[in-house]
Amino acid sequence: MDDIVKKAMAKWPDVPHCYGWLALDARGNWRMRDERAQHLNLAGDKVVQVALLGFINRNYLFDERGCWYFQNGPQRVFVNLEATPFIARTDPAHGLVLHTGEPVASIARAWMTDKGELIIEAAGKIAQVDDRDVAQLMATLDIDGALASDDALMGWLDGGAGQLTLRYKGHAAPVERIAREEVATRMRFVRMPALSSGAAGTNSVPAD
Repeated sequence: MDDIVKKAMAKWPDVPHCYGWLALDARGNWRMRDERAQHLNLAGDKVVQVALLGFINRNYLFDERGCWYFQNGPQRVFVNLEATPFIARTDPAHGLVLHTGEPVASIARAWMTDKGELIIEAAGKIAQVDDRDVAQLMATLDIDGALASDDALMGWLDGGAGQLTLRYKGHAAPVERIAREEVATRMRFVRMPALSSGAAGTNSVPAD
């Protein structure tokens, strides 16, 4: 967390939390959602300013409920997650990087949803792989040690036998099946944070 944020939190400890104004889409884009976007359930505008992106990424945290938020000075701006708390992308230098810019050094385990989405756990962080990059990782999937063909992978997703593994940087991570609707519950995060009873919060514009 930035020092300037820590100082703001100490100076203004009771600023209401903000909900609905910030989202992370399934391709790792931060999106600002104004009142119109919220009213019409739109994705919102992509955040493209480099300095702001860095500020959000450095101050991206979660609370005891499993809700993720951006600590914007003294205010928590809770994040609507289209997929998972992190999004992973392929990178020629690092293999995979998270949307925050952090390289993925190793993968502990992985999951594949019934929709073919690939999710990894890296250093305790849960990240869905950008759908544009999943195809590049298919060549690293094995079933019982043999390269998983498209047909074999479809059969496995349908409940076929065999252990699916994802090879990454010389190590093999086990891959489990998971239903898309079970991801948030099993991995203990909240996709759409909401104001809890008795808590201080607002849907107003985030504080500067």
